[in-house]
Amino acid sequence: MELHFEELLGQITDFIKSEAKTETVVGEPFDLGEFKCVPVIRVGMGFGSGGGEGSESKVRKGQGVGAGAGVGIEPIGFLVTKGDEISFLAAGKTRGLAALFEKVPDMIESFAKTRAKEEETV
Repeated sequence: MELHFEELLGQITDFIKSEAKTETVVGEPFDLGEFKCVPVIRVGMGFGSGGGEGSESKVRKGQGVGAGAGVGIEPIGFLVTKGDEISFLAAGKTRGLAALFEKVPDMIESFAKTRAKEEETV
């Protein structure tokens, strides 16, 4: 058995190039009533390799090689369009300051509507 690390790393690099592309992260659009939705996912990849050698002696000689790769996919949300409006709907629950920032546009809209109603009655 011969150790071919360069060939092995080339194959792993080619795999990552073919899998880590825009089409992997942004899925196929689909319609949901009057909304157009595009899934967005997080892709994580990792790989490792190792090898070994031995020395020739009267009884034994050694050599070894190994490699592995893994891919993780996690849905993070959807880009949603309706007419000219585009928004991002997160798939997971957010907490803390991030949750507050996500609510700011809705709070501003609610405040503006309340303000407009008050001005109509005056």
